[in-house]
Parts: sequence; C-alpha cells; structure tokens
Amino acid sequence: MAEYVKFEVPAELSGKQASVIEKAAKSGKIRIGSNEVTKAVERGEAKLVVIAGDVEPPEIVMHLPVLCGERKIQYSYMPTKKELGEKAGVKVGTAAIAIVDEGEQKKDFEDLVKKLGEVAK
Repeated sequence: MAEYVKFEVPAELSGKQASVIEKAAKSGKIRIGSNEVTKAVERGEAKLVVIAGDVEPPEIVMHLPVLCGERKIQYSYMPTKKELGEKAGVKVGTAAIAIVDEGEQKKDFEDLVKKLGEVAK
C-alpha cells in the first residue's frame, strides 16, 4: 500500500464504488487526471474524489487527501490506475477522478459517500 493511501476500501464498497463511477461517467460529469481533480476540489465542484493506489511517483496525488480533508470532500481509493481509467470510461489509466455531478443515481451516490466517510474515520 502506498504511503498516501490512508485507509483500505472494503470489497463490498469497492464494487459499489466502481458501479457509481461507471454510472457517473455515462450520465453525469467527472473530471479525469490529477490536475483536473485538483482544480475541481479547489473550486468546490467535486463531490467525491477517487485516487489510484499505484501512482508513481506518489507526489502526483499525495496532496489530494489533504486538500479533500480541508474542503470536506469525501475521497476514496481504487487499487490501480488501469482499473480507475476503465471505470471512468477512458482507454488509459488515470491517477485520480472527481465526480462533479452524480447524474441519475443520487441515492446510490449519497449512500456510498456516507459509507466511505465511516470507513475513513
């Protein structure tokens, strides 16, 4: 586990998280890449940030958990950049994504954010 990963996401939540990301990529709005995610967090647009657990060098995403904590935005982790990129609907891996608009899945999204908040404590 990388030094910037603050908590482990349980398997049941990991599946739900993947589903929410896929749905948000299709019907909502997401920001892809560490620079775009940083901007979305700083502007207060992000509702959930998901960071890949295998980013090299780690300095690329190391600031995101701190920034999300300051802005009170929930964040989570996905094991690999490849998996995160696939769920976000791109053909390449990505270091991080931010869900800006959850689309048609408001209830599932809010439930996921609440459960991730409990795990992160």
